[in-house]
Parts: sequence; C-alpha cells; structure tokens
Amino acid sequence: MKKRTVKLSVAEQKQHNLEIIYKLLPILSFLILIGVWLLAASVENARFPSPTAVWERYLLLCEKPIKKIGLLGHVLTSLRRVFIAFAIAWSSGIAFGILTGWNKKMGAVLNPIFNAVRAVPPLAWIPLITIMFGTGEGPKILVVFIGAFMPVVVNTQAGMSNIKQLYLNVGTIFNANKYQRLFQIAIPSALDAIFAGLRTSVSSGWMVVLAAEMLGAKAGVGFLITRGMESGDQALVLISMICIGLVGALLAIVMQIMEGVICPWTRKK
Repeated sequence: MKKRTVKLSVAEQKQHNLEIIYKLLPILSFLILIGVWLLAASVENARFPSPTAVWERYLLLCEKPIKKIGLLGHVLTSLRRVFIAFAIAWSSGIAFGILTGWNKKMGAVLNPIFNAVRAVPPLAWIPLITIMFGTGEGPKILVVFIGAFMPVVVNTQAGMSNIKQLYLNVGTIFNANKYQRLFQIAIPSALDAIFAGLRTSVSSGWMVVLAAEMLGAKAGVGFLITRGMESGDQALVLISMICIGLVGALLAIVMQIMEGVICPWTRKK
C-alpha cells in the first residue's frame, strides 16, 4: 500500500518553518558568541583569553584546586549560601506579601517602611553588614536574603491585591469564611504572580551572592573571580563567569519546571 502524504496548508507550512527557525536560532546565537570570543582573543596584544587557554586553565584548576577546593566545590559553596537564603526569603517573603496584600490595615502600616527599605539596592547593604557582622557565612547569607526577599514580597503583594472581586464574591455566595477565601481562592489565584517573584529572586540572589563573595570569602565562585583579578589570571575569571552563566541558566530551568508542576495552567499560555 502506498503511503499517503499529508499536504500542509500555506499557514501550516509557514508555522512549521517558523518552528524550525526558532530551534536553529539558539544554535546560531551560540556560534556568534564563540565567533566574537575568538575574534576578541585573536586581536594583536589582546589580553582576552582564548577558548584554548580557558580550557587549559580549567584542566590546571582540576589538577591544582584553589584552597584545596575544586571548581565544583566552589560552585556548591555558592549554591549552599543561596539556597539557605532562598529558604528564609521565600517563606518569609510570601508570608509578608500575603499579609500586606490581603490585609489593607497591615499594608497601610508596613508598606511605607518596606518601600523605603526596598529603595536601597541589595549591594548597598554589603558595606554596612560587613562592618556590623564581619565577613563570615552569616553576613553573606543575610545579603542574599535581602536581594531575594524584596522581589518575592513585591510580586506576592501585587498578586494578592489584583485578585478579581468576582472570585471572592462566589466564595461568599457559597458561605466560605475568610480563611477559606484566603487559602482556597486568593492564594491559588495569586500563584502566577508569586512564581514571577520567585523567578526574579533567583536571578537577584545569585548575582548578590557573587558580589558578597568577592569581599572576604574563602570559597565560592565570587572568590574565584577575586583571586583571578588579584593575580591577573584572566582565564580563571572567565571560567568563573562561564560557571555563573551556566548555573544561572540551570536555576532558571529548574524554576520553570517547578512552576509547570505547581501551576500547570501556565504551560497552556
């Protein structure tokens, strides 16, 4: 029997071609990045390390770890600090955002103070925290907490404040008390906004911990950048930057998967 070929319409063929292009574009962008890297390294008297130099420095780093800690160990040290701060910032930030977004009286009392503190960039806290608490693990986690706490609160407040009154009225019609309206209607309706805040806090917290580690840390990716900068080791700096980008992309993918599991309706948008 002859196989029947399915002919696509013009619109379907155009959509199919676009899907192929969208799959090829990330590869093209990666190749462009590599090309720019090679071009920057090939300039006469260039101090920018080539891919070969970076690879050789990576192999040397594997043979002779810095502070007797391998590259993976430094990455895990940074991630440990970040995850501890996330656990505290997410739980307290969501609770604070729900409280001030749902309860107008509490919002009127606490929001002015929060907005004043939020106006200060997380990195601006580093000198004060360092002076008050030193450069140990606690101060680094505290700095990351500040950077991750703010976006969670802002987005949670927005999600709780923008709940459609119609949903709450339906709950009232079915004799739902205030706790049922909060936990069964309001919070589920605000999950999209809450996850938006969590995604923002991940990128913010990851950037802040690197800055905190560049001041007095003995391990971590930020420490590697400082070590490379002080010793003029550009290849080590670039290795650290590549690790930062890869870990940040991985964290974004993990957050996207978590959101798809907890909020499956977002996958249909």
